[in-house]
Amino acid sequence: MQKESMDFIFDSMKSMTEGLYYMSETDAEILAFKGGIVDRLDKESFAKSTALRSEEIEERDFEKFFERLTKVQDWFGEEERKNAERFKKLRDFMKNHLRDLRVFRVGKIEIEIYVVGIDSKGRIYGFRTQAVET
Repeated sequence: MQKESMDFIFDSMKSMTEGLYYMSETDAEILAFKGGIVDRLDKESFAKSTALRSEEIEERDFEKFFERLTKVQDWFGEEERKNAERFKKLRDFMKNHLRDLRVFRVGKIEIEIYVVGIDSKGRIYGFRTQAVET
């Protein structure tokens, strides 16, 4: 039973992120992510569970991350509107099923982005993508 509930979140994230892209100076695929188990989610625990160095990780606000992705602009066509709606559903799913929601960025120009939270058992779930910022 426990495995089913863990797979539910990951499988749902996989389905919700399929064909979804993060736009920066390049378009990067958004991929479901499942990490280790932690007591609490912060830079240090995330670094330890992913073998990253905590001093390389920068934390950003979860809601602010989604603002740009979910805001519908006047000039949006049908595809952009659909993507904004998909990002809203993804954000809401994460808010409903995970706690300690965080955005971690690793790197300076080619940046790995992890948007994650933890479930009731302490397992890290979310998605990862990349951004290029020069």
